Amino acid sequence: MAEKRVSWAELFFDLVFVYAVTRISLLLGTDHSALGLLRGLIAFVPVYWLWVGTAIQTNHRDVARPVLRIALFAVALVALFMALALPEVFAESALLFAVAYWIGRFVLAAVSVSGPGHPVVSPYLVSVVATGPLLVVGALLSPGPRTVVWALAALIDLATPWLLRSRMASIHFDAAHLAERFGLFVLIALGESVVVIGESADEHGLDLASGVAVAGAFVLACALWWVYFHFAADAVRHALATAEVQLDITRTVLSYGHLSFIAAIVLVAVGLHEAVARPTEHVGYLLGAGVALYLLTFGYTRWRMFRLVSKTRVTAGVAALLVTLGLPLMPALAGVALLAAVVIALNVYEWLTNDRISWRARLRER
Repeated sequence: MAEKRVSWAELFFDLVFVYAVTRISLLLGTDHSALGLLRGLIAFVPVYWLWVGTAIQTNHRDVARPVLRIALFAVALVALFMALALPEVFAESALLFAVAYWIGRFVLAAVSVSGPGHPVVSPYLVSVVATGPLLVVGALLSPGPRTVVWALAALIDLATPWLLRSRMASIHFDAAHLAERFGLFVLIALGESVVVIGESADEHGLDLASGVAVAGAFVLACALWWVYFHFAADAVRHALATAEVQLDITRTVLSYGHLSFIAAIVLVAVGLHEAVARPTEHVGYLLGAGVALYLLTFGYTRWRMFRLVSKTRVTAGVAALLVTLGLPLMPALAGVALLAAVVIALNVYEWLTNDRISWRARLRER
């Protein structure tokens, strides 16, 4: 049977989330404190979870059907409202964000029960009866209590696939399509980081220092792209296709692992915006923390997929952490250059070794 391909409707749907990721960057750009980062993550989880739920449904159903295509566009519309609310989501836009999410999950719940293959008690139902109302209640509270209530809602959404594993373990996924969908979200986030580079240069003017910063930032973005798409994307697809229980890979590697990937890239984007804006000044730790989190997440996903330790990527992640410690003490240009050097060195080493001894060969050796 021919592999399912990502449809034009799904690609159009993803354009909304390009905007949503950009708006998350704006939210984080205004508050780099620990509380600001926590709130950014709490606000991003519903956006991400809405996208994940839609990706699962389009994996199981034919989006060429007009009714399903209209449902897809309806979810895109509520996601657009969520994105519009994001920069002020802990201020006056909270209720718009919460109601939009709840409506989106209602649409997905209706789609999920319209065909076979899904249990009645599903993450969609939990979102409709629990997390959606919690977001609305939280939106009516002051920012402090809202953070607590919304954090609880995010934890419930993220925990639901784990809690309902026995009910959902028999669900079959089209591996090629689903792996491509999540890979496209990584591509969306990386593309947004490039947009941020250009916006920062446009806002603050382009002189020699900022021009060098733009070049270095783009090289870093390309190197991060290489880490995922040269090896990992194919590995994710293989792991999902060969898993005895596909839900375990979908839950741990795609849903959870890719949340970490996207969060890391958003941190990188915020850091690159600062670096291009002030290339000769000291910048914060977000850029290095994002690169380190991105690389270290591969250690987690590789272990979940193959029970193999990704020594090279974990080592590179630790190196990025060491660079991060020095970022507040060096010009932004130097920080970007060092982080790019770490990721490029990782890619060169894996190119010279793994192209001859691939991860598939290592699996056969076990």
